[in-house]
Amino acid sequence: MVENEKKEEKTPKIKPIIEAADNLSLGISIAVAVVMGVGIGILLKNLTGAGWTLWIGVFIGIAAAVLNVYKAYSKQYKEYEELAKEPRYAIKKQLQDDEDEDESEKNY
Repeated sequence: MVENEKKEEKTPKIKPIIEAADNLSLGISIAVAVVMGVGIGILLKNLTGAGWTLWIGVFIGIAAAVLNVYKAYSKQYKEYEELAKEPRYAIKKQLQDDEDEDESEKNY
């Protein structure tokens, strides 16, 4: 019983908090990416004097925001795939097998 208590103490209690903050920070990272892109665009506009260089920064910021969303999606999808492999969530496979059997019985 003492060993179980030691194992519980060793598990990091802050890990779920960090994961939750990481998931919440997606919206903030999108906004920051766009603002930084606009800042780069303004800097380019001031350095070159050409007004169209502002749009280069805007597009860089939007591309960075899209990249952040893609990274978050791929991370969540990997977690979903790992979760789907667990036996207690095998109902999806059973439902698909049942649908396949129902379709094979309908021979017109």
